[in-house]
Amino acid sequence: MSNAQAQKVHNISLRIQSDAADVPAARHAIESFYQSHGFDKQACEDVGLCLNEALANIIRHAYKEQPSRPIQIDAALSPDSELTIRIRDWGNGVNPAALPPTPAANDPLTPGGLGMICLRQMMDIVVFTPQPDGMLLEMKRKKRSPEPQNQQASAT
Repeated sequence: MSNAQAQKVHNISLRIQSDAADVPAARHAIESFYQSHGFDKQACEDVGLCLNEALANIIRHAYKEQPSRPIQIDAALSPDSELTIRIRDWGNGVNPAALPPTPAANDPLTPGGLGMICLRQMMDIVVFTPQPDGMLLEMKRKKRSPEPQNQQASAT
């Protein structure tokens, strides 16, 4: 394999609207992209959930449920198997990382705020960067070795 092939970055770009009906297709595309590069099912589902939560927050909070507003999603896989997802919106520019913790931070059964908890628990890096006209969210996750499954010896 040549050095150029070894350094190749794989990527996918999606542009959706601020419509909840667009979220499942975007989630499926990112999960499929991740899975096609050798990531296990659980990792793909974790990343998909984080994407889903981030998009729901953009629609609900940044765009205040306004339909037909743009959301740009760019995902890339680096040669060292780190997935980066960048989600750009042109909403109100409020940085969720700067807001006080929600009640869900102390009680996961309380509605609201669980999306941020998911992002922080399931991704390695989560960075919100305010833009002059919106927000850029960057999430990163390294490919991990699959966890060994518990195997119980059967007594026969």
